[in-house]
Amino acid sequence: MEKLWKERLSVLEVSTMRWSFEDDVIRYRDHGYGAIGVWRAKLSDFGESKGRELLEELGMSVSSLHWAGGFTGFEGRSHIDSLSDALEAVHVASELQADCLVILAGSRAGHTRSHVRRLLVSALKEVAQAAAALGVQLALEPMHSGCAHDFSFLTTIPETLEILSLIDQDNLGIVFDCYHMAQDPRVLEWLPGVTPHIRLVQCGDSKSIPSGLQNRCLLGHGRVPIAPIIQTIESSGYRGYYEVELLGEDVEDYDYDELLESSHQTLLRLTC
Repeated sequence: MEKLWKERLSVLEVSTMRWSFEDDVIRYRDHGYGAIGVWRAKLSDFGESKGRELLEELGMSVSSLHWAGGFTGFEGRSHIDSLSDALEAVHVASELQADCLVILAGSRAGHTRSHVRRLLVSALKEVAQAAAALGVQLALEPMHSGCAHDFSFLTTIPETLEILSLIDQDNLGIVFDCYHMAQDPRVLEWLPGVTPHIRLVQCGDSKSIPSGLQNRCLLGHGRVPIAPIIQTIESSGYRGYYEVELLGEDVEDYDYDELLESSHQTLLRLTC
């Protein structure tokens, strides 16, 4: 049976960075979320086998696995190292039955734009083929230009879709993060055409245009039209997860339980 959007709410573990993987799984469930966006470092610290058992025991689905990529020399890792890591992440995503594996392209790292595109396309072709063999969906994430520098040279939806067209794999789509991509005042006009490519929606809000470090505010307290976005995406056929992502100065002083409860109630209220 197809799940209503309210049954497809999740939280990315970076939102509760000080908690352990076990804390995240238990507390997310207790606050009414049916899924979790798994952060690879937390899962590794807890143990992958134990993590799978805990998720199964509590009936929690995995909306996404974060993240793989950085194929352009991200944080000093070589292209080969990043590719090997991404192939390993594909297997982890398969074992977790994650709805998707999030991919970050990596920064330009001093390369020409044409060169980083070649590095990304080359890696994605190999990773997408390996993922397809295991039934894993990949989601390439563009980021707002104001805060993308260290993570991705992809800063717009059109250029991200162009990369997808060069790969031409059905299991490769995009992440639509409201914090990054819904700063455009015309977002509701072009969103229906993009929706078929979306594999994950991340719910984030901000009081100002991103600049420097990400600074997300409480959902519904910023400038992002979250309710119309969800309504538009749902009416355009999206049936994936809505994953809450909260980090930055505007939320760092809140109690995590308060953040989880506020986000859950706000999403239900905004879109009722």
